Amino acid sequence: MAVRLRLTRIGGRKNPIWRVVVADQRSKRDGRVIETVGHYNAQTDPSTIVLNEERIRDWLARGAQPSETVRKLLRTQGIS
Repeated sequence: MAVRLRLTRIGGRKNPIWRVVVADQRSKRDGRVIETVGHYNAQTDPSTIVLNEERIRDWLARGAQPSETVRKLLRTQGIS
């Protein structure tokens, strides 16, 4: 099973808020997730990024691959 760290959308119409989740690569964007490890809101100024660093490091050690967007978020938070 290929596991990825990626974003899933929550929030209302024209008000996107994103969760950072661990999910199977084959599942849909807003489909089944294994674990929620943070959230991201670009609507605020500055953007709100809350990540569970311990769990993210654990998943990365197990071989989970972050998507490009999540990789950028991790880099801004100094995680990877």
